[in-house]
This record gives sequence, C-alpha cells and structure tokens, in this order.
Amino acid sequence: MEIEAVDIAKDGETQVIVGHAGFIKTVEDLYEAMVNAVPSVKFGIAFAEASGKRLVRSDGNDDALIKSAEQNMERIGAGHSFIILFKDAFPINVLNSIKGVNEVSSIYCATANPVQVLICKTENGRAIIGVVDGQVPSGTEGESDKKERHDLLRKFRYKK
Repeated sequence: MEIEAVDIAKDGETQVIVGHAGFIKTVEDLYEAMVNAVPSVKFGIAFAEASGKRLVRSDGNDDALIKSAEQNMERIGAGHSFIILFKDAFPINVLNSIKGVNEVSSIYCATANPVQVLICKTENGRAIIGVVDGQVPSGTEGESDKKERHDLLRKFRYKK
C-alpha cells in the first residue's frame, strides 16, 4: 500500500468540495443541487466512475472550472469520488444541497483553503483516505480576534 498527497490545483478565490458518491447520475444530480442552491454560482464538477467504462464524468456552467475539475479528478483518480470547483458562493451556501443528493455518502472538505487529497493506492485501485485542509493553527484567538470574527460574519450577513 502507498500513500500519496495530491494537491488540488485552483486559485485562491475558488471554493472546492471533495466528496464520495456512487452512481452514474451523480454528475447531473450535483449540477442540479448547485444551481438550486445558488442560481448564479459558477462551477465545474468531475466524478470518477469506479466500474463500467471508469470515465471521469463532468458537468457545470463554467468551461474553465469544468476543465480544472476534470484535471484535478484525473490526478486524484479514486473511484466514486467527486470534486466541485466553484465561485460566486461559499460552501455554506451549497453544502446542505450537496449532502442532500441521494448518492452522496460523504464530504471530505468544503473550503477555499489550499487542499491536498490523501490517496491510498493498493492492488485494487485508489481511495481517498482524507484531506489536508489549510494550515496548522498559529495560536488561540484573543479579544481583538473575536471582534474581527464577529464583524466579518456581519459583513457577509451571516449574523445580524
């Protein structure tokens, strides 16, 4: 068995969701979940089939994000996994819709941070065993950090 870390290629403004699902209609269902959650979202989806033709299936409404999702999924190469790259929304805006897709069994991350997908390779294939999402904490928040967090949530209108 080998362990490999695959960097997700994306710019700093692009959000990413990495998950596990299992059915050929996953791509279309994830597409519907994204546009139903935030109609103006720009996104690309790629899903790796684990049997049959074993293709990377893709969809979305932004050609560059679709291509990037396909390229990232080809490097991940783990069956029944999916990646969604998106802009003009936050994970909090779409995550419940994604989790509500019947064939989605787990979400590994939903973030704008730099992400590494941890892959386990065996004689049977490849599997996602986890993700590295962001960096190590640099300390514990103080009073000014709490005020900054409080103000940021209100700026984005997530709190009153």
